[in-house]
Amino acid sequence: MSNKKNLSFAKLFNLSFGFFGVQIAYALQSANISRIFATLGADPHQLSFFWILPPLMGMIVQPIVGILSDKTWLGPFFGRRKFYLLIGALIAVAVMLLLPNAGDFTFEQGLYLGLNSAMWFGLFSLMFLDTSINIAMQPFKMMVGDIVNEEQKGLAYSIQSFLCNAGSLAGYLFPFFFTLIGTWIGISNTAPEGTIPDTVKWSFYVGAGLLIICSLYTFIAVKEMNPKEYAEFHGLNKKEENTKENTKEEKSNNSNILSAFLTVGLVQFFCW
Repeated sequence: MSNKKNLSFAKLFNLSFGFFGVQIAYALQSANISRIFATLGADPHQLSFFWILPPLMGMIVQPIVGILSDKTWLGPFFGRRKFYLLIGALIAVAVMLLLPNAGDFTFEQGLYLGLNSAMWFGLFSLMFLDTSINIAMQPFKMMVGDIVNEEQKGLAYSIQSFLCNAGSLAGYLFPFFFTLIGTWIGISNTAPEGTIPDTVKWSFYVGAGLLIICSLYTFIAVKEMNPKEYAEFHGLNKKEENTKENTKEEKSNNSNILSAFLTVGLVQFFCW
């Protein structure tokens, strides 16, 4: 397609800016969830069991979002990937406002499978937060592949990586920042037993605000291709016309692609 021209830096930045907010949410979860569950009464020696959820949700949710969004087109406003971005961000924001308040809610007393009611609430909140973050995160990766030509993909993913790490840094620093200025603005880093401190709560509140602002910015600023433009951009129509002629070549290419994916997957497995 003749429209495989380079995008401006601003458009490449817009594609991934929402990732900054999503990564803030993920970093806040990573940095504070052990503290939250310990405050709710979890045995410190069993906290690692709660960390099964994030990778498990990623394994399940991200492929499903990828498959579903490949088959989705909801018009120029919601697009293909942006719809899932918006849904994931909205759910994540709701959970981020509720999760740090788990210790403030009134629950029935008693233990169920070794966990009190507040911890069950926190566990389900964590599951929903992981699920929604993965729903919101995956579209950013796929939109680069959808919209950016081969020449600029390296730059596009570099911008995405920078915003990802910047969001992580911000999320990890929020509790420290609120602890530092808390005495000046009336935010305490201590709380009664079983209650999450205000510094953690405000970190999640600000993180939720940035998540929805950044996600909405990308949602509004990015225009996805309609199915016809998408097919032309990726040469799908031409591939369909030449299916019979290129069957052997395509099988060979698919085999090479699978081998490359398995190799990268093996390396990623050991990295994590």
